[in-house]
Amino acid sequence: MVSGMLLSCKASSSSLGLAPGTFTALMDLYERNYILMRRLAPELPPGGQGRVSRVVDGLDLHLRVLERHRYTSDLVLTYHFQRLQGPGREPNLSIRIYHDARVAEVLAAQLRHWPEFPDPPSDDLGAARQSMSRLYTRWRVNRFLYKWLGYCLYQGHRFDGRCAQS
Repeated sequence: MVSGMLLSCKASSSSLGLAPGTFTALMDLYERNYILMRRLAPELPPGGQGRVSRVVDGLDLHLRVLERHRYTSDLVLTYHFQRLQGPGREPNLSIRIYHDARVAEVLAAQLRHWPEFPDPPSDDLGAARQSMSRLYTRWRVNRFLYKWLGYCLYQGHRFDGRCAQS
């Protein structure tokens, strides 16, 4: 149910009327993701440490700060759960926060239902299409983060002093 809701971000415009998949829409998402990340985790733990947010009737949300510097922080946000094949992590998003610019972007995503995208074609027209495809892909995965962060906040997740360390 949740994955269907989160993945149904079919080309809907933001409240500012920005066209989905464009550079300006992507920058808008980066800013919105930063705002939601700050609500979810007002104070990030030091690099190399993690936190777990637990809510009633919800999955535990795991935050691990990989590196923390003056202007950037790299972190992983995911759910942990048990599968028949062993432990599962999904979605598993690597996120970079730019503290000075006040934006957050997805660097890498492991999502079960997302297609693989082909290698860039060799001709100029193909390269231009591939560039637009990469922009749209980045927009889609950052749109996913935006919707997921909103859902996590709606469920009551928050990384603060009450969270368990992982």
